[in-house]
Amino acid sequence: MSAQPEMPPRTAMEHRIPVEHRTAVEHRTAMRVHPELRPAFESLPRFADPYEDIEGTREGFHAMLAAVPADRTGVDSERFEIPRADGSALTVEVYRPEGGAGSGGGEGAAPGQDAGTADGGAGRALPAVLHFHGGGYALGRSLPGQDRAAIALCRELPAVVITVEYRLAPEHRYPAGVEDCYLALEWVAERAGELGIDPARIALAGKSAGGGLSAAVALMARDRGGPAIVHQSLCVPDLDDRVGADEAADAEGAGGEEVEAEDATPKGTDADGPDADEDADLKATGAEDADAEGALGARVTTGRSVQRSWKHYLPEGTAAADAYAAAARATDLSGLPPAYVLVCDLDPMRDAGLAYARRLMDAGVPVTVRNVPGAWHGFELFAPETRVAKEMAAHWTGQLRAALYPVAG
Repeated sequence: MSAQPEMPPRTAMEHRIPVEHRTAVEHRTAMRVHPELRPAFESLPRFADPYEDIEGTREGFHAMLAAVPADRTGVDSERFEIPRADGSALTVEVYRPEGGAGSGGGEGAAPGQDAGTADGGAGRALPAVLHFHGGGYALGRSLPGQDRAAIALCRELPAVVITVEYRLAPEHRYPAGVEDCYLALEWVAERAGELGIDPARIALAGKSAGGGLSAAVALMARDRGGPAIVHQSLCVPDLDDRVGADEAADAEGAGGEEVEAEDATPKGTDADGPDADEDADLKATGAEDADAEGALGARVTTGRSVQRSWKHYLPEGTAAADAYAAAARATDLSGLPPAYVLVCDLDPMRDAGLAYARRLMDAGVPVTVRNVPGAWHGFELFAPETRVAKEMAAHWTGQLRAALYPVAG
């Protein structure tokens, strides 16, 4: 989850641990951050639980987006309603290069390619990217016509980019969201001709929860004999419901969901007794690991916040997610489309992403992997002008372009 809209009050543990101790821990934490990203890290707002007021969180997110409208230069978009089996409708928005880019004259050619190679024999058709937004499966939906990632991909690839307004948790828990994404894939494939899409060049892409949805939809398409997918682009993917489970269990064992939010006097002691000072010192020292986590986690996504997201996404009482909820649970990864997996050093989902990439490789799936050193989950939202962020975006976009515009042999 990368939305951090407001600064909550200081927690009980922050008040208890001496300022000099917190400062030292925060300094050590900052030293793990890429040097170029430290100013952005140090200016981050304190992390707030988005689920405490999910509607308020969504409203705040949309207000932030509305304050700075996206630059739609060179891009047109159109919204469509796709009927669901229950009679409701799924909204998708189709972004296209303005003026029919990709038609004759080589407008659709990627850099270094001629028009014939770009066409892929499909005439005026462009490749397509189904883009699933992130936001912990609960928020992150852009305003109409304002999806910045879709606009950028539409221009830079170029491609037809379809954004999917899948149903959000916790009102609509799994499998609502992922079934919406799969329905959108079927709709795009069936209407490829009228949408100006080459059906042989359809890719899935998403960040965070969107990356998890991309991986799940790729599995569904394989298992259901669905539309062909040429590429799956998984950027900091949220694809394993076990991420952060140990941290959450430790927090529960300490007497509360969040250790740093508890007045956690050790059991069997008297906070006001003769050992109170010693207990406080021991707690400050013994909680160093938790406080180090807090120094990072008070500002960015941690394992416990990932667990909170899964708690609200999965049906209540779920002990273990199935593979279409959490792709890392899949036992067979063979026959899936080539993949790109991007992770960030300080992201609690990093190891799960790398493990998934390795398992894809072991199953014979071509995979490109990139790690962004010293970066946290969603860092590019707060440091978009840094070289680190620009290089990450360029690599992600370049790999997607290479998949959609393969060089002829």
